[in-house]
Amino acid sequence: MTRKLYYESAYEKVWKATINDSIERDGKYFVILEETAFYPHGGGQPCDLGTIGGILVLDVFLEDGEVVHQVERLPETVRVTCELDWARRFDHMQHHSGQHLLSSVFRDLLQAQTVSFHLGTEDVTIDIGLSEFTNGQLKIVEQVVNKHIYLNLEISSYFVSNEQLMSIPVVKMPKVTENIRIVEIKGVEYNACGGTHVARTGQIGIIKLLKAEKLKNATRIHFKCGNRALADFHESLEILNTLSEKFNTGRKDILDRFDKWEQGYKQVQTELASIKEENEAYLAKELISSMEGKFLSHVFPDKSLKDMQRLAAKIVAEQAIIVLFASIAENKVLLYHSGSENLSCGNFFKEHLPAFNGEGGGNDQSAQAGFTSGEDAVRFYEFIRNEA
Repeated sequence: MTRKLYYESAYEKVWKATINDSIERDGKYFVILEETAFYPHGGGQPCDLGTIGGILVLDVFLEDGEVVHQVERLPETVRVTCELDWARRFDHMQHHSGQHLLSSVFRDLLQAQTVSFHLGTEDVTIDIGLSEFTNGQLKIVEQVVNKHIYLNLEISSYFVSNEQLMSIPVVKMPKVTENIRIVEIKGVEYNACGGTHVARTGQIGIIKLLKAEKLKNATRIHFKCGNRALADFHESLEILNTLSEKFNTGRKDILDRFDKWEQGYKQVQTELASIKEENEAYLAKELISSMEGKFLSHVFPDKSLKDMQRLAAKIVAEQAIIVLFASIAENKVLLYHSGSENLSCGNFFKEHLPAFNGEGGGNDQSAQAGFTSGEDAVRFYEFIRNEA
């Protein structure tokens, strides 16, 4: 059985090991080491990555009690140097210890138990057994949990027997009855856990609670710890500074400036919509005056499909005619009528589009399609003019 160095010291970064077994299975390569500090998936914590003999480790998991390492290729020597991706490992340690501390505060302060824990590369969450949770409570929890960090409390781990466990006030009784590992935050809690943790709460750095999300019977708390929280702060600060420059104001006044900008934008949009409606009414009259029979067709160099649909709807609401529009800018074709014509636009498009490299569809009264090129759009447009 592999000696699990991650239980002895979470700070083991580089070590030498002997390969006990090499396996090739389904085109993938795996090795089992005599001793390993690579933590496998488990307990909500992702596996460690790094190198074995200079070869990338792709995955680490438990199989029949053994720690199995998936590698890019099999090493050529039996004795190898192993190295952890330490930034990844320390990030996991900060967040797993941070989760224990955060869960203890929710439990002690709000009598809320942690239901689940997710540690992803981007998002880190815990679900707590509270159906109602306020922003005020979020701020209080954040203050209390960070006070525990500032106290720099010792975090230790050790194995106990089932008999010894009976005298320890664990948060939740484990399902296993042997090889029970306890993670203790001094003066705060005892928790049965197999994950890797920092040595003291101060090494968590900071816990930043980002938001609370209401679930069916629980609340999901999004948070970040340590280096990840610092990186998030830098990103947010960069955005704030950019906005501050754009609005030519201090960070504290950005929201006020944005409100004023939003009001101005809405006013401009209202005025623009009015002008566009006037222009469309004028354009509709001009197009109708130049059409032949009951068929109106036109190619627009720069109109969007949405604009063409609005214009076509306006025209057929007043005239019992067929409208055919094309847009060179978007490579789109639109066919429209009020329902008075014996033509199913959708069926017509479905039958003929494949020959013109087009995709789209519609119903009896309207259909639209997009094309890979402007040439195909114009060819289909001309085809409809001749056939419809």
